[in-house]
Amino acid sequence: METLSLAVWAVASAMAVVSFLWAYRWSHPKVNGRLPPGSLGLPLLGETMQFFAPNPTCDVSPFVKDRVNRYGTVFKTSVVGRAVIVSADPDLNHYVFQQEGKLFESWYPATFTEIFGRDNVGSLHGFMYKYLKTLVLRLYGQENLRAVLLAETDAACRTTLTSWAGQPSIELKDGLSAMIFDITAKKLIGYEPSKPSENLRKNFVAFIRGLISFPMDIPGTAYHECMKGRRNAMKVLKGMMKERMADPGRKREDFLDIMIEELRKENPVLTEAVALDLMFVLLFASFETTALALTLGIKLLTDNPRVLEALTEEHEAIVRNRKDPDAGLTWAEYKSMTFTSQVTLEIARIANIVPGIFRKALQDIEFKGYTIPAGWAVMVCPPAVHLNPEIYEDPLAFNPWRWQDKMEITGGTKHFMAFGGGLRFCVGTDLTKVLMATFMHCLVTKYRWRTVKGGSIVRTPGLSFPDGFHLQLFPKN
Repeated sequence: METLSLAVWAVASAMAVVSFLWAYRWSHPKVNGRLPPGSLGLPLLGETMQFFAPNPTCDVSPFVKDRVNRYGTVFKTSVVGRAVIVSADPDLNHYVFQQEGKLFESWYPATFTEIFGRDNVGSLHGFMYKYLKTLVLRLYGQENLRAVLLAETDAACRTTLTSWAGQPSIELKDGLSAMIFDITAKKLIGYEPSKPSENLRKNFVAFIRGLISFPMDIPGTAYHECMKGRRNAMKVLKGMMKERMADPGRKREDFLDIMIEELRKENPVLTEAVALDLMFVLLFASFETTALALTLGIKLLTDNPRVLEALTEEHEAIVRNRKDPDAGLTWAEYKSMTFTSQVTLEIARIANIVPGIFRKALQDIEFKGYTIPAGWAVMVCPPAVHLNPEIYEDPLAFNPWRWQDKMEITGGTKHFMAFGGGLRFCVGTDLTKVLMATFMHCLVTKYRWRTVKGGSIVRTPGLSFPDGFHLQLFPKN
């Protein structure tokens, strides 16, 4: 018995030593140089729980703010099982974007890859990424926006607002999501509410609710519902693709038809998996991010009457200068919206819809005395720059005039990266600006509104409105 006890004690001691060594190596990884300060947290779990902790303000998350105060603008952490260098440093952020494809490449945690698909555009590099970007710009580039999408967006905004004005209350985020989904899904997949694809948006809603959540795939969790929503949405998209592939005589009507034309080529660059994941990402990105930003924007306008008054003056002047006051918005009118452009930039700066942009180091990189090891992830943190008082005076104030006389932003800059930067500057930026400007034009020229309830935000770290933002609209005439 004594011998058995000694054996058990020896095994337990050995396991304790192994666990200690493993934990030590986890928290003290070997690198050729000096890692930025910070903590990797508990083995495997890292600091994931702290990263996802709710933050009920527009300010920089406590997770980032506390670590910047403690360690500086560049620090290390570990999230969802992966060591990450977090950058709140404008110089490093700009360097990362400018060195895309050379020293850094796009990367996202394994959980994001599962969510968006292994062949999603964010995981593709080099020629394939440039090829897909060119295809998408045929849909979302300025030429198609000017020729087709502006008029369709204007008509959709007018129709939607007219329907809202007859209701005692509308939840703005849901209403905007539905409107923008209808606009973009029509161009992407020929969406018609009367067809089976009507359920597609419901699947995306389930997907979105768990998009930025703790990655625990257990029934009842937000992440599980997210993955279920993805599976259902992909099932619909696969069915549509299969149906169209079997119809070689079909005329081109939407972006999915363009994808199928590419797949039918003799030596196609695309695969069905890449095409489907691209369609999925475009459907998500086209409506959800813009709806969130625009909801926060209307909330900010509601809370800042001086800004709303200036915005209304600009748009009412546009209507007064028309021969027909009820005519649709023109491209020349859209391009004349100077103050509206400033409002849109200010909304994007405060909204920080994308709380982190991930890249991976392709080799050991030295920066301000620290080493970013090859293979490590880097998370560029836009909110830490956009809300930095040393860059933007009174950064939490909604002040569109801060953009007055500034050059038009056509790409990411050292101090503004709401739409990304470098080679991967968001291809949907122009569409987002058109959608926001058109909706604000239709809203402020035709309606007044009052808040019914809601409007509070929570970041986890993505932006959400847990109680919604409910408004009642009143026609001005």
